[in-house]
Amino acid sequence: MIHLENISKSYDHKNNVVNDVSLAVEPGEFVSIVGQSGAGKTTIVRLLIGEEHPDSGRLLIGDWDITRISRREVSYLRRQIGVIFQDFKLLPKKTLEENIAFALQVCGGKPAKIKKIVPSVLKIVGLEDKGKRYPHEVSGGEQQRAAIARALVHQPKVLLADEPTGNLDAINADDIINLLLRINRFGTTVILVTHNKEIVNRLNKRVVTMDHGVVISDLAHGKYLL
Repeated sequence: MIHLENISKSYDHKNNVVNDVSLAVEPGEFVSIVGQSGAGKTTIVRLLIGEEHPDSGRLLIGDWDITRISRREVSYLRRQIGVIFQDFKLLPKKTLEENIAFALQVCGGKPAKIKKIVPSVLKIVGLEDKGKRYPHEVSGGEQQRAAIARALVHQPKVLLADEPTGNLDAINADDIINLLLRINRFGTTVILVTHNKEIVNRLNKRVVTMDHGVVISDLAHGKYLL
């Protein structure tokens, strides 16, 4: 489904932040990409969601080559890949259900479709009774659940979670990871980018370890090595 072929990226045209990375993620996999700060994880995320173009190599999602994706095509890509960030990125003056609905409205979703989908994704993340609340009225874990619900509205084939537990305590972090595992069991490919050793070791899933821009380990049932 996702293929990185000899991908390199630099920002100063001198030192590669990502250096000749080749990686394949198959449909339905749960993959953790790990490494210390500066390992290249964030750049991989930015390449996958079209915020950056590689200097060399090819990046394929399905049969779609997004190596030189245009700005106009990025919005379509974001419907194929749901993205969850560390800081939730919820609109503070909209309720949780309005935040989720907005993700459909900006893409021209019809009111009838929005009315059907919003309660459905709220139920998936366990927030069916909190849709009318504003972000400041719920916990950090519940805000992240709302962000996950928003990422699911287009029924993406891939869910990319970039440090989704970075702002959460251990209990809420475990809840979010368990939710990602449940979504993965529905058939959605999940790519988890994290530096949380405890979470990665508990998952016992595939672990891709990066260091200084290169992949140094790729284990089907791995641990956090660094």
